[in-house]
Amino acid sequence: MLSPLLLAAARSGRMRDVLTSVPLTRGVVDRFVAGDDLDAALEATGELRGGGLEVTLDHLGEDTREPAQARATRDAYLRLFEAFEERGLAGGSDASVKLSALGQALPGDLALDHAREICSAAGRVGMTVTLDMEDHTTVDSTLEVLGKLRVDFPWVGVAVQAMLRRTEGDLRDLVGEGSRVRLVKGAYAEPASVAFQSRHEVDRAYVRALRRLMTGDGYPMVASHDPRIIEIALSLAAERSPASYEFQMLYGIRAAEQRRLAQAHRMRVYVPYGADWYGYFMRRLAERPANLTFFLRSFVSR
Repeated sequence: MLSPLLLAAARSGRMRDVLTSVPLTRGVVDRFVAGDDLDAALEATGELRGGGLEVTLDHLGEDTREPAQARATRDAYLRLFEAFEERGLAGGSDASVKLSALGQALPGDLALDHAREICSAAGRVGMTVTLDMEDHTTVDSTLEVLGKLRVDFPWVGVAVQAMLRRTEGDLRDLVGEGSRVRLVKGAYAEPASVAFQSRHEVDRAYVRALRRLMTGDGYPMVASHDPRIIEIALSLAAERSPASYEFQMLYGIRAAEQRRLAQAHRMRVYVPYGADWYGYFMRRLAERPANLTFFLRSFVSR
């Protein structure tokens, strides 16, 4: 019952104003978000890379409605690539990009143009880019942009959400040679007409999608903290080269398991940073009751 309420709160301007104005919230947010600026992202990346972990960086922001804001997001990624190259962190690193932050809801090809600039800059320094998948209303647009980007940047990856009923069909076009696909369960409030609702249904859909990815010719990115899913993925990947897939987890969640997996597998940590953390933070609370308990306990303990 709490998850739908938290996901609804993620889009509430009033709740955003309340939580972002409470000083106590910041200490909890720091568990899931590397920091407000690029320096914090660089520091977190250095620590993770030093521990044998790969990274994908997400400059937080979504649902952009102003062209200037979309340009600012593009520029933030360009600065990220420059800083990563200067620090020797670029090779093997990835950037996660939300098209809605680049102007996906605005007229014309603004988001596509910005994404092209981001991909070009990433490629020059030896990084890759993965398009995040947002709510179901953006899927067609995201896949269309992906197809156009892959003409010039075939290494561009995309996230797909197991909870969406359409995902198995979408994967038919995404499992070709070299196709990088991040498989997630999904973290948006979606109607039953387009998405599975129970945890059991979503888990089964995830495994079906995982089987398709592991038997395809692409590059699966298994994004899950679920121990059962990880064991299934390891079993399905037994016949694959260790370099042909990877695991991904979120910054601040199951850090010990991240380090354990990194001993024998490619393990990438999704590192969000930036001042616009509210929507991302609320989705993390909605995903697991333990996260909400941690959040509430922080207020009591103070």
